[in-house]
Amino acid sequence: MKYHRISNHYVVKLDIGDEVIGCLTRVCASEGIGAGTVSGIGATDRVKIGLYDTSKKRYDTAVLTGPMEITSLLGNVTTKDGQPYLHLHINVGNEKMEISGGHLYECFISVAGEIFITALDGTIDRKTDPVLGLNMIALD
Repeated sequence: MKYHRISNHYVVKLDIGDEVIGCLTRVCASEGIGAGTVSGIGATDRVKIGLYDTSKKRYDTAVLTGPMEITSLLGNVTTKDGQPYLHLHINVGNEKMEISGGHLYECFISVAGEIFITALDGTIDRKTDPVLGLNMIALD
């Protein structure tokens, strides 16, 4: 992984084998980013995604393998317990041009990853919502 800062924007180049969330978390920790947006594209051969089941209060997950294009990676940077917290969603397309997507748990780059982080001034924190059981943005 390599990254470069331009004003309040960070261009992150991920290499083969890099894990997306881990790398982006390290950038945010190193640069003191406590609030921001994330967007990116690339290619993967292993991704774990999830869908939150509100009745069960848990994520159902799936691991997808094989060659896939990352057609959309979107999300935000906040903090939880003083540490960077990335909330990302991803869409990936397979060799049949079928798209799958959901909440991102992990994604390993197979060819390249081109990610942009836009840092916002300040910090946005998360707290666990007792009703939903999720770490939600705390704006109170």
